[in-house]
Amino acid sequence: MNTSPSNSPVLDVAGAPRGVLARVLARLRNGPSPLAYLRGLWLRRHFDRCGLLAVEGGGPLPRIKNEAGTLTAENILLYPGVRLWAHKGGALHIGNGTYLNHGAEVIAWESVTIGRDCMIAWDALIMDTDLHPVGDRPLRNAPVVIEDRVWIGARALVLKGVTLGEGAIVSAGAIVTKDVPAYHVVGGTPARVLGRVDTQHQPLDADRDDEGSEA
Repeated sequence: MNTSPSNSPVLDVAGAPRGVLARVLARLRNGPSPLAYLRGLWLRRHFDRCGLLAVEGGGPLPRIKNEAGTLTAENILLYPGVRLWAHKGGALHIGNGTYLNHGAEVIAWESVTIGRDCMIAWDALIMDTDLHPVGDRPLRNAPVVIEDRVWIGARALVLKGVTLGEGAIVSAGAIVTKDVPAYHVVGGTPARVLGRVDTQHQPLDADRDDEGSEA
């Protein structure tokens, strides 16, 4: 008789691996409510591909417009009033663990990519387009890339052609028109570098240059 331990996963009474069940129970206990996931199921139809979508309570529900674009997301959390817009031919992707707080808006005319574990605060606006031409000039669009673990403060604007490096922090109310290096803090109008952060998002001493550099 073979008495060696089995390599098969331990199952619960319902036949599901216990590790999977534990993760599900932990998510329900510590994360969004079951009702938030039900709201997410209602909105998933607007996505081309989406993982677990949770929508916190209150109104209005997030408004999602997919006008023959490509809208994809991993496991994300949306709050009331969020607006996502993928224009025809545009692509919008939101990475795993990212949340968008009340009233945040993302407009993808060409391409907006948001990385993993990003925090996008109240009423922040991210857009890769001017939305309309000026005079005889053609409409100007340029991709926006937000790398992993970026924190965008309330009512900040991230405009076309910008890349926010990993771990960057955008202060509330900033207007970002140029790239931001990884693990740097920017603020102001237009945004400029104010200091640096460490890998744990703890602010370090501000840069000594009083004038700062535009971002």
